[in-house]
Amino acid sequence: MKRIFVIVSLLFSLSAFTGGNGSAMAQDGSAGEVKDAKYWQQLAEGMSQALIKHFWGASFDGYADRYYFNYESDLANMTTAHYWPQAHAMDVVVDAYMRTGDKQYRKLYPLWWEGAPRFNFAGRTEDPWWNDFVDDMEWITLAQIRMYESTGEKDYIVKARQIYDDWIWSTWGPENESPWYGGITWKTDVEKSKNACSNGPAAIIAARLYSFYDKAKFKDGKPKAEYLNEAVKIYSWLKRNLFNPLTGAVYDNMNRRGQISPAVFTYNVGTFIGAAHELYKITGNKQYLADAVKAGNYVIHFMSNNGGVLSDASYGDGGLFNGIFFRYFVKLINEPDLDEETHKSFHEYITRCATVMAEQGVNLNTMLFAGRWRKAPADDEHVCLTAHLSGCMLAEAMCVLKPLNE
Repeated sequence: MKRIFVIVSLLFSLSAFTGGNGSAMAQDGSAGEVKDAKYWQQLAEGMSQALIKHFWGASFDGYADRYYFNYESDLANMTTAHYWPQAHAMDVVVDAYMRTGDKQYRKLYPLWWEGAPRFNFAGRTEDPWWNDFVDDMEWITLAQIRMYESTGEKDYIVKARQIYDDWIWSTWGPENESPWYGGITWKTDVEKSKNACSNGPAAIIAARLYSFYDKAKFKDGKPKAEYLNEAVKIYSWLKRNLFNPLTGAVYDNMNRRGQISPAVFTYNVGTFIGAAHELYKITGNKQYLADAVKAGNYVIHFMSNNGGVLSDASYGDGGLFNGIFFRYFVKLINEPDLDEETHKSFHEYITRCATVMAEQGVNLNTMLFAGRWRKAPADDEHVCLTAHLSGCMLAEAMCVLKPLNE
């Protein structure tokens, strides 16, 4: 069977989507009932199917082997100079597979595995997955680890480990070099820029390689303990240099002169939370959990000034920032060791954000989200991949969010 028919078979009628408790979700946001688990599952399914229908290259006639997510919907932008969104698109496919167990999602794994390195604009002969942006490789690596987690297929985590060992950890330090004293480099051709976006994900990767080490039955190469040691080193550098312990802000970078950029972006806060939480689960050190809570509160109290939600983000790299935050934030919300007040506050916040998006930001005909919380895209509007992915990640977060009474 031709692979294009596999993709077509994934599609279903999105116009039949209804809200929880049997009530249709009105486009004007008039639905006022509490949304149940079925509601969020239907929303996530519709948005994931829309991702495949409108962005997966092989969904379109004439592009049977384009195993790559296009940068805009419906062939509006097919440039391939956007590597890191591929990881997050695959992350959403993994979410959908883990949510449903539907093998039609899993069938995309080997196709993407072929297409992502083939369309990588900066791959090397010795490694087509390589990219000059270290953080881009990190996002790809995190997606590969989740592909392994959801299937048990060892090739995915073996590749993730190799990318981390060869191309990511190798940019660390030197630890005696002023003014950085460590840190993972952001971009291979930008001298000594140490960014939150390269250190937070790297710490998560190292922690996850440690956690999956025995299950993956690694027998050669770096010993298990080294991954935890590296995760702690990276996280400690990030906290020491780019985290404000008073407010919870995570600053963007330290440049080659040792100057700290004051910019704060939600994805950097998200991966800081993710790294802190991973280390808390491994070590039980409550300071990691406290750090994560402080960062989460910063987003709620200082970055959610758009009527109680985050700023709109409809295009470019920034379109992904909010979704990455929600991916890691929901894991923190589900942490059983959170105190009751924090758990309730965080739970209510993510539910409010998701409800605003679902009721006002998603087009129920196309199931696309354009990154605008209160304005759904028109039926014929081209939507950026990054913005829609953020919406998918928030919808999927609601599917794994545990009820308040649990």
